[in-house]
Amino acid sequence: MPIKPPALDDRSYQDLVTELVARIPAHTPEWTNPRVGDPGRTLIELFAWLGDTILYRANLIPERQRLAFLRLLGMPLEAAIAARGIVSLQVDDEKNPAAVEVPPGAVIGKPLPFSTLQYATAYPLTARSYIKRQLTDDDRKVFDQLRRDLSDVYHLAPDNMDGYMTTEVFEHGEMNAAGVDFVADSVDKSLWIALMAPDVKVMAQVRKSLERDKDSGPRALNVGVALGYDVPAMSENLGNRARVPVLWEITTPWAPGNKDGAPSLIVLEELLDTTQDLSRHGIVRLSLPAADSIGAPSNDVRISPSAGVGADSPPRIDVAEDAARIVAWLRLRPQPSYTITSLKLAWVGINAVELEQREALPARVLGVSDGGSDQTYDLGTHAIGGVDTGSLTVEVGDSGRWAAVDDLGSAGPLDQVVHVDGEAGTLTFGDGVHGRVPPTGMQVIVRDLRVGGGRTGNLPPGSLGAVDTVLDRVTGNARKPDKPLKVLQALPTSGGTDHETVIEAERRIPAYFRHRDRAVTAADYRDLAKRAPGVEVARVEVLPRFKPQERQSDVPGVVSVMVWPDKPTADFTAPYPRADRPLLESVHAFLDARRPLATEMYVIGCAYKPLGVSVAVQIKDGFAREQVLLAVRLALRRYLWPLPIGLDGREGDWPAAAVPSSEAQRVDSSADGGYPIGRSLTDRELEIVVARVPGVAGVSPVRLFETKNGRLAELAGAGKALTTFSLQPFELPELTALMVTEGLDAVGSLTVPFGSGAGGNAVYVPVVPEVC
Repeated sequence: MPIKPPALDDRSYQDLVTELVARIPAHTPEWTNPRVGDPGRTLIELFAWLGDTILYRANLIPERQRLAFLRLLGMPLEAAIAARGIVSLQVDDEKNPAAVEVPPGAVIGKPLPFSTLQYATAYPLTARSYIKRQLTDDDRKVFDQLRRDLSDVYHLAPDNMDGYMTTEVFEHGEMNAAGVDFVADSVDKSLWIALMAPDVKVMAQVRKSLERDKDSGPRALNVGVALGYDVPAMSENLGNRARVPVLWEITTPWAPGNKDGAPSLIVLEELLDTTQDLSRHGIVRLSLPAADSIGAPSNDVRISPSAGVGADSPPRIDVAEDAARIVAWLRLRPQPSYTITSLKLAWVGINAVELEQREALPARVLGVSDGGSDQTYDLGTHAIGGVDTGSLTVEVGDSGRWAAVDDLGSAGPLDQVVHVDGEAGTLTFGDGVHGRVPPTGMQVIVRDLRVGGGRTGNLPPGSLGAVDTVLDRVTGNARKPDKPLKVLQALPTSGGTDHETVIEAERRIPAYFRHRDRAVTAADYRDLAKRAPGVEVARVEVLPRFKPQERQSDVPGVVSVMVWPDKPTADFTAPYPRADRPLLESVHAFLDARRPLATEMYVIGCAYKPLGVSVAVQIKDGFAREQVLLAVRLALRRYLWPLPIGLDGREGDWPAAAVPSSEAQRVDSSADGGYPIGRSLTDRELEIVVARVPGVAGVSPVRLFETKNGRLAELAGAGKALTTFSLQPFELPELTALMVTEGLDAVGSLTVPFGSGAGGNAVYVPVVPEVC
C-alpha cells in the first residue's frame, strides 16, 4: 500500500450524526424525540453527509503534498522479498517409472504457492551419498590385525596399503547442518553419490529413462548442493566466497585398460552452475553421456574381488539389496591441480531445482491509454503480494515492449519506459518530457507477472508436498505433470521478508536524509546494515578503526560492522545468537556498494567470552522459594542478553552506582539495546540486579568465573574486593554457567557449564565393519 499520512479529521458520517444529536438538548430542549425518519433528523443526516465529504477532501490535501515530496525523493515502500530454497523432485510411480521433464514455472501449491526457477528432468532415481572415511584409531587396530591377510587377497604390499570405512552421509536425504567435510575426512577427497533405482524389478525401465529422446538433446541431471557454513566469531574475509573448481564424473560399465579392474570415469560437462563453483547454495546441471555408457561396477567380492579398491573405485556397498539397485556412481571432487584442505557440504541431492515463493499470473490487459501524461495503472495484486519487477514485461499496443526503469526523470521524451512500483502494484508512464506518453487508444498489456513474497514463505524442511502443475513446452499453458511428482524438501526455504509498513517507511525518511544511501558515519553503517535485503538483523555495532584479524584498534581507514541475527529470545540461555555466513555475506554485499572507496570494511560476528556466575540470596517471608530463585536466574540472563528485548526487560539495567569511575567513562549503552559491547562487568553490578528482584531480602557476594584451561575458574578477589570481568572492546559476556542458591554463601565451584551447547558429553563408539 502507498504511504498515507494521518487524517486531519478522522470523524466519520456516523460520528457527525451522533455528535449533532447529542447537541439537541443544549440548543433545542423542546425537541425531545429525534427519532430516525423525523424531518429534523433527516436534516441532521444531510448536513452530516455534506460534512463527511468536505472532511474527505480536506484530508486529501496533506496526503497529496506528502506523496509529492516522497515521489521527489524516490522513496516508495519497499516490496516484500520472496523466500527461496532448493528441493528434489521424485517420480511417484514405482511400477512404471519414467523421466518427467519439468520446465521452469512448475507450481507447488501447498501450503503456499512456490514456482521453480530452472529446467529439470525428474528421473526415477534416488540418491545416497557416501565418503571413504579415514580410519579412526579403533578402526585401525582392527585393520592392522587383518593387514597381512588383506595384502594376500589384493596382492598388495602390506606397507603400501591403507583402509577406509564406507560411510553414508546425509542419511534419508536429510540436511546435516554442521556440514560434512568430504575433503578432510575422506581418503580420496571425493564425495560419491549412488544413483539407485527404486526397485531391482524396474532396473531396465530406469535405464531406459536415461536414454535421450529423438526430438530433444542430450539428457541432463540436476544436482542440488548446499554448503556447510563454518564462520568463526571474528571472521573478516567475507567478500565473495572463494570458488572451488571441481570435477563431476560418472562411472561406466566397462574398465578398458585398467589392470585392477577399476571402472572408467567420464567427466561430465556443466550446462548450468548456480553454485558458482561451490561458492554458494544452488544447483549444477550435468550433461549425461549415452545411456549405454552409464553403469556401476559390481560390489560382489565373489565376482569382483577388487571391488572398492583403488582411488578411482567407488566405495564398496556390502548390503546386497542396496548394491543391486545402483545404476551408476556420481563422483564429486576438487580438480587435481587445485589445492584445498577442507570443503563442507550440508546436503546433496539429485533431480534438484531452485524455487521461489511467487505465483505466475496470466497476461492481462490493464486498460486503454487516454494519451495523457503520468498515466498510472493498477496491476490488481494488493491481495496477492508484492510484484517481481524483474520478470514482468509491459507492451503498449503494437509499439512493442516498454522497459521498466527506476527513475522516469532520467528518461528522454522518446524513451519507451515505465516505472513499476512492486509494493504498490502500479505502473506509471512518462509525461512526454521524461518518458514517452502511450499513444491514445492503445491497450496496456502486462505479461510474465509474478507475485508473492513475505515471511510466511520461510518454511521448515518437509513443508512442501507435490508438484501441482507444469508448463506445457508447446502451448505454454499449465497442466498436470505426466507422472505424479513428490517434492523432497531437505532444506528450509529462507530469505522471505514482508513489505515495508507505513511506520517503518516514515522512520526511514530521516535516516535517508542523513546518509543519502551512503555509508560514511557510524550511524550510516548501522542504519544501512539493518536494511540489508533478505536477512533480519537485530543489532548492529560499528567499531571504527578496528581491524578484526589483528585484533588491533586505531587503524586508519578501517571500519568493522558487527551484526547479530534476529532470533527468538526463548529463555535467554546459552549458546547466544551468532551470525552465520549467509547473514554476514548479505550485510557485507549491501554495505560494500555504499562505502567510500578508500574505506577498508569488515562485517563480523560477535566474540563471546564465557562467564560463570554464582550467587546466594535470602528470601523474604511470604514468597515462594522456587519462584524467587527462578526470577533471579531470569533477571541475570535478561540483563546479560546481547539482543534488545524491549523496555520491559531493560528496566533498571546497568545501574550507575555499580559501575566504577574508570568504567563510567566508557560507552555505557548500546545503540540498539542489549548488553553494551566491550563494557567490563563487576560483581557489584550483578548484586544490584539480583537485589531488585521481588522477594529477595538480601544478596551474598556474587562470585564470577572465567574460562582457564578449558574449565571455569573463579576470578581472584571474588567476594572480598570489587571483582571485574574484563572484556575487550569487541567482546560480550556469554553466561554459560549460572548457580543461584538460597543462603549466605554462594557456591565456590562451577565445574559443568550450563547450556554451553558444546556437545562435550557425547559418547563415541568404535565402528566395526561387518565384512572385511
